[in-house]
Amino acid sequence: MEFDFSPLLESWQFLLGGLGVTLLLALMTVVFSLGLGTIIGLARCYGPAWLRWPLVFYIDSMRSIPVLVVLVWTYFALPILTGLTFPPFWAALVALTAHIAAYVAEIVRAGVQSIRPGQVRAALALGMSWRQTITEIVLPQAIVRMLPAFASILSITIKDTAIAAVIAVPEYMKRSETVAGQSYHPIEVFTVAMAVYFLVLFPVTRLVDAVYARVAHLGRS
Repeated sequence: MEFDFSPLLESWQFLLGGLGVTLLLALMTVVFSLGLGTIIGLARCYGPAWLRWPLVFYIDSMRSIPVLVVLVWTYFALPILTGLTFPPFWAALVALTAHIAAYVAEIVRAGVQSIRPGQVRAALALGMSWRQTITEIVLPQAIVRMLPAFASILSITIKDTAIAAVIAVPEYMKRSETVAGQSYHPIEVFTVAMAVYFLVLFPVTRLVDAVYARVAHLGRS
């Protein structure tokens, strides 16, 4: 079997544009899911009792439903129910954010609850408010402990953007499918796609691990 990578060389600008869409979608998803997930995680830990059950239901629901189902439902069913039509990119962003935020919320909850209760009681006894205790005592330590899990979230987010091809988001995988279909060289196209995802993800995970190794002592108590 002979391999021909010329279609990739001819379409490199087209594919590079798709990679840009992938990275943009991943970056926006990470930012929004970290924000939403942190709010949900803290609300579950410190919010009123009546709010915790709906949050638990949301978290368990999102973790029980495949992300592909969430994506398809957001793109096709949500506009029928709400009357709001999302372009493919924004539908993918909403679906991925809603799905990944549930995992972030659990990471935040576990990180916060890993801090010894004695530190919270001591801070309150010294006259610190709940807000000061959370922002100055609990979160600085918890964030350090959550770094390895956040690295996994980042990797999963970048990989999950590939399913956006299902609703025609012009990201890297969708454009790879287009090149493979037009050139009849799927082995070469998807082998390179696999290598591209590896080259994007491997440095990211290694960088987070290196950062964690340098700051891990800040999370010990």
